[in-house]
Amino acid sequence: MQSPLPVRDGVNATRLRLPDEGPWETALDYMMHRWGHIDPQGIEDRFDAGEIVGEAGVALDRSTPLQDHTFIWYYRTLPPETRIPVELSILHQDEHLLVVDKPHFLPTTPGGTYIQESALVRLRNQLDLPDLIPMHRLDRMTAGVLLLSTNPATRGKYQVLFEKRQVQKEYECVSAAEPAPGHPAVEFPVVVRNRMTKSRSYLLAEVVDGEPNAETRIDRLRTFDADAAGGPRRALYRLEPHSGKTHQLRVHMASLGLGIVNDAFYPELLDKAPDDYAKPLQLLARGIRFVDPITGRPVEYRSGLDLSEAR
Repeated sequence: MQSPLPVRDGVNATRLRLPDEGPWETALDYMMHRWGHIDPQGIEDRFDAGEIVGEAGVALDRSTPLQDHTFIWYYRTLPPETRIPVELSILHQDEHLLVVDKPHFLPTTPGGTYIQESALVRLRNQLDLPDLIPMHRLDRMTAGVLLLSTNPATRGKYQVLFEKRQVQKEYECVSAAEPAPGHPAVEFPVVVRNRMTKSRSYLLAEVVDGEPNAETRIDRLRTFDADAAGGPRRALYRLEPHSGKTHQLRVHMASLGLGIVNDAFYPELLDKAPDDYAKPLQLLARGIRFVDPITGRPVEYRSGLDLSEAR
């Protein structure tokens, strides 16, 4: 549903669905029930200023009955954020697409404690592109090629490519050269195929019994010498996912006994700690290719970044 409020400071207005019935007579009563314990005066001020609107941008006031609107929109008060010390690089820009190199630690879209400090909001503000929308997502801890639509009129043509899996993605990661103890040896290239689902505990993904819904082709590109401290040898791997489940690549590497270097989730969930910018997850979206639906020509975009443990 299209928001009647424009993007402000790079952030979309928040949409709220009002209940069909309840003990609240007005929309104000309901919002006070939800958030009055946080900022009651701020809520009243927004109604008085006409900053809370319904469909077609109709402004609500303190007396607007609850049943008058199904959805309302308003701007959130954004808390101050500490800037994440990383930068985005533009790889390509035209009237339809923006392709960037997203660094590690920067989320693709706003969420949780990261609003202004997300790739989408940074780019909207930096390039004055309020209609910018990502065509896919990269995990906050994953770096590399990110494709965004700049033109709402042609956005659907690119969305169809992703829906029909007509976009080929290539990743690289650094992991141990040999599987961890207890895991069998692996002959590369190998295809990992299984069924994945979001875990009920925390935000992890897990492998479960059932028909496969996740597939990744994995190849070992080269092996590095052991470091001076005598740690385990490491290797650079190419990952080609044929599906797009949450944390798929991290789970599939861990399932082989080859957990990605600096992964705080797999194979073992570590205690939450502040970001260590010197130790990014060694996972990079190296390239993306597809047949451009506007020109009909094959295109490929490649990351200019490198994994620190593969240099």
